[in-house]
Amino acid sequence: MSKDLKNVKSKIESLRDEIRRHNHQYFVENMPRISDQAYDISYKRLEELECKFPKFKTVDSPTQRVGGMPLDRFKTVKHNVPMLSMDNTYSEDEIRDFNRRVEKNLNSRDIDYLVELKIDGLSVSLQYRDGVFTQGATRGDGYRGDEVTRNLKTIRSIPLKLFTKGKLKFPKLLEMRGEVYLPQAVFSNLNKEREKNGEAIFANPRNAAAGSLKLLDSRQVLKRNLDIFIWGVGYCEGIAFKTHRDVLTYFKDIGLKVNPHYKFCQGIEDVIQYCREWRDKKKTLDYDIDGIVVKVNSLKQQERLGATSKSPRWLIAYKFPSLRTETVLKEIIIQVGRFGTLTPVAVVEPVSITGSVVTRASLHNEDQIKRMGVKIGDTVLIEKAGEIIPQVVEVIKDKRSGGEKAFKMPKSCPVCGGKVARLDSEVAIRCLNQFCPAQIKNAVKQFASRDAMNIEGIGEALVEQLIDEKLIKDYADLYFLRNEQLQKLERMGVQSSANILEAIEMSKNPPLHCLIYALGIRHVGVHTAEILADEFLSIKELSKAGSQELSVIEGVGPIVAESVISFFSSCYGKKVIEKLEKAGLNMGKKSRKTSDLLTGLKFVVTGTLKGYSRGEIEEIIKKYGGKISSSVSSRTDFLILGRDTGAKYKKAKEQNVKIIKEEDFNKMIKSIPPGGKK
Repeated sequence: MSKDLKNVKSKIESLRDEIRRHNHQYFVENMPRISDQAYDISYKRLEELECKFPKFKTVDSPTQRVGGMPLDRFKTVKHNVPMLSMDNTYSEDEIRDFNRRVEKNLNSRDIDYLVELKIDGLSVSLQYRDGVFTQGATRGDGYRGDEVTRNLKTIRSIPLKLFTKGKLKFPKLLEMRGEVYLPQAVFSNLNKEREKNGEAIFANPRNAAAGSLKLLDSRQVLKRNLDIFIWGVGYCEGIAFKTHRDVLTYFKDIGLKVNPHYKFCQGIEDVIQYCREWRDKKKTLDYDIDGIVVKVNSLKQQERLGATSKSPRWLIAYKFPSLRTETVLKEIIIQVGRFGTLTPVAVVEPVSITGSVVTRASLHNEDQIKRMGVKIGDTVLIEKAGEIIPQVVEVIKDKRSGGEKAFKMPKSCPVCGGKVARLDSEVAIRCLNQFCPAQIKNAVKQFASRDAMNIEGIGEALVEQLIDEKLIKDYADLYFLRNEQLQKLERMGVQSSANILEAIEMSKNPPLHCLIYALGIRHVGVHTAEILADEFLSIKELSKAGSQELSVIEGVGPIVAESVISFFSSCYGKKVIEKLEKAGLNMGKKSRKTSDLLTGLKFVVTGTLKGYSRGEIEEIIKKYGGKISSSVSSRTDFLILGRDTGAKYKKAKEQNVKIIKEEDFNKMIKSIPPGGKK
């Protein structure tokens, strides 16, 4: 490289570092040290040099925040570590109960907590490789989310390249969690602009943030001025932390935006006092919070406490009491769900709650109506559960006039007229007719949804028409629709019809876990479907599985097992499977095994490995016929031990599980496979 080119490259790198520093000062520290004009001059100079010398342009340059043409759709990506949800509580006594459970499970009263504000936004995952931002994703179902890297790059408080102070180093791979939000002033201006343009206004900042991040054109996302707070680590290679407070301190040191209002608490009463403080102080912030997150501070204690399939046992979210609003209950209607559940819904006089107009509110079930003594015509209090779902919480009996009417649940299904019953010890009353139009509509919607068969164009309105016009009787009938049938439907043109039929045809080779979820088996969500797809090679193989075989699978259990068996043995289940096979769907998958070397062996991996990422070694184990588990049990055959291990190592010793190192694993498979390093 000539001396002149070296000088140009050096100038470009210097400008990048300067602009990164100013971005951090402005968007993270909120302390700009130069004028906007001076910043713009430096930014423009960098753009000009990168345009003139494109070979020096890099993906982490401050000029690369906005992508090109809009995307057609988002890719789905898998999180290295699941983004589980949080258990919620609305009372101080339940916070104390949480503390007692933690003390009991740890057999210790020496527990410190790190308490943070619960930002009312959209959870995302950010991935950095060697300090460079490479991928961002929404939480999705906790296991897989939408890849929204381009949109996240528009958030200027997210550094495209991390920086370190002193001797700090970058992890090889760092996947952290954050909350994307919209500041209140930005939200207000956005709604004013939308109202001016005749567009629908957003109900609240959270909805606006979620909607903005799902835009397919990153240039439009840039205009929304989203922001983010980073609050946790999901996966890290190369650096070990001792406490959650250490994690947040490190995040700040490498240039990430961390909410400043977190507190180290020694004892649960200190935690409760902090929750009380922020119940009143939340209005002083320029962004919305809906509670406080309480986390065990020690990462070793977090690992020992572990998690359920839905949420970690080492944290809890204290939600601020919801705003309750008075209105009149005009009518009670019954909605029929996907599995036939009859849910009473209150139709109320329109009332505004936390930024949106509410006309309907859940009454949950018959027992709840009896417990509250709800009558039609009552004045009631409603609130939004978790700030989302409106529900009736109280009857103001002092305001009764005497003209109120008692409500009784129907003796038959309001949609199909079929029999209803309360099964076993369930609270819910269900329609027993599997061919009830309401159940079929909901089943078809799930079948076509993105997490299932991902059939573009099959939305709620079209499903309603297809069922009402008797063009389909179940989701399997989608594959037998004809062009002339679709074109007779309202607002269905020639091109729209062709697009839908093409999308249906393209869905015939789904991943097995998507097909299992699409079938609509009760208790089988996206994650459980993935577990079943790892255990069985086809729908046929799954349909033949017995109760004992299913119930011993980790993450399945007897309730799911019974539900799976019930589906495949039912007339409905047999009929739809037969139709799907006739339509030519791929009902299985090719085995990922290249060898039977590890068949029948179950592995757990713990700690940081030298030659593999967690994903790489798990894929190799599956490739050789082995199985992966996230927790140690008596059925675990091998624990692969890396650096910085914790509770899994201790449990493996207690359970007499064979513990091996990475080198032992390499010898076991006789050679270092692709993905490993010598």
